[in-house]
Amino acid sequence: MSKNLLEVSSLVMRFQGITALDDVSFTMAQGEITSLIGPNGAGKTTMFNCVTGMYTPSSGRVSFDGQDITAAKAHTISRHGIARTFQNLALFSGLSVLENLMVGAYLQGSSGLLQGAFKTPRARAEQKAAEAAAYEVLDFLGMRDAAHLKPSELSYGRQKQVEFARALMQRARLVMLDEPMAGMSAQEKAAMSALIERVREHFGVTFLIVEHDIPVIMGISDKIVVLDFGRKIAEGTPHEVQNNPLVIAAYLGDEH
Repeated sequence: MSKNLLEVSSLVMRFQGITALDDVSFTMAQGEITSLIGPNGAGKTTMFNCVTGMYTPSSGRVSFDGQDITAAKAHTISRHGIARTFQNLALFSGLSVLENLMVGAYLQGSSGLLQGAFKTPRARAEQKAAEAAAYEVLDFLGMRDAAHLKPSELSYGRQKQVEFARALMQRARLVMLDEPMAGMSAQEKAAMSALIERVREHFGVTFLIVEHDIPVIMGISDKIVVLDFGRKIAEGTPHEVQNNPLVIAAYLGDEH
């Protein structure tokens, strides 16, 4: 049985008296695809921000591979092996696709700002390694042809894939995808789903996904956690969740 890679325990997040997360707990096994779903305002992105160090929870605990990361800074959590994408594209428009990916590699680098500015041997070696790794990821994704294009020259779906690729460049063990299918065509959604499963199979990456496309989530997830008004109302396999009366009520209303 796979060990738990991520453990969220009794997490509470309050903003000036408003409770965005209310005593939420769940675990994720290594190599698992877990999806976090719920109506708008349920607390999904807040949960992402708590896990990745953008917010410090009011109470509760977040553990990654047995280590408490609850109060850790975002850059520290990234170095532990957690990467994320955002609801809105966060690519650098002035950089090429290749350079955007290399930014992900630099988050794991050891040469400092001064070494980079003066092109020390260590900085040059890291740049060469980052470029090679970026081409490797682009080859894996079948996107080498886009290496020297600007993100704006790509379709929205391919831009989403670039952001996903940059997360992979961080050599993360846990990749958190915030609405990776938003704005995509049915064909692009199918391609992204296949890509997620292929990365899990080849690299053993664990995924936590927030997504509103329920058919996609039902097809790709090993486990689903459902939030509503900041509380966890269900957790289980896709089959268990889609037949849960509380989940049906949260999405369709009590009359259904």
